[in-house]
Amino acid sequence: MEFEAYLRLKKIDQDTFSKIDPARYAEWKELFVTMHPDSFTAQKKFLINEIRRRYHLKEDVSKP
Repeated sequence: MEFEAYLRLKKIDQDTFSKIDPARYAEWKELFVTMHPDSFTAQKKFLINEIRRRYHLKEDVSKP
């Protein structure tokens, strides 16, 4: 799984996250490729929730 797909799955806006917090984005992306997505989620569980609230991926309302 690619990091960008993982962020979409977690409803995190990748563009906003990478622009506003580039250091954390780069750190997470580098770490993500070294471990299984479930392990990454377990390690960053509470931080993921914080990032999701800050950089929430907007739903596309035009989709049925």
